[in-house]
Amino acid sequence: MSITEIAGYYPISRTAVNKHLHVLSNAGLVRRRKTGRETRYVLTPEPLAELKDWLIFFEQYWDKKLSALKALVEKEDD
Repeated sequence: MSITEIAGYYPISRTAVNKHLHVLSNAGLVRRRKTGRETRYVLTPEPLAELKDWLIFFEQYWDKKLSALKALVEKEDD
């Protein structure tokens, strides 16, 4: 998608969209491709998959810890 196309979805300027896309590009979350005078952006899904795996790990970790804490608190209530 071009900056103009992306900006059409949000109530911010094309300049602001461009700044956000620059940050996302530097983070590896989008890829830029220049076609003539137009720059097009494409989502790079691999870093998001890595983030998802990381979040799943910590979700499981905290589920176990919080379940243990809940059991301890409920045991003390008895």
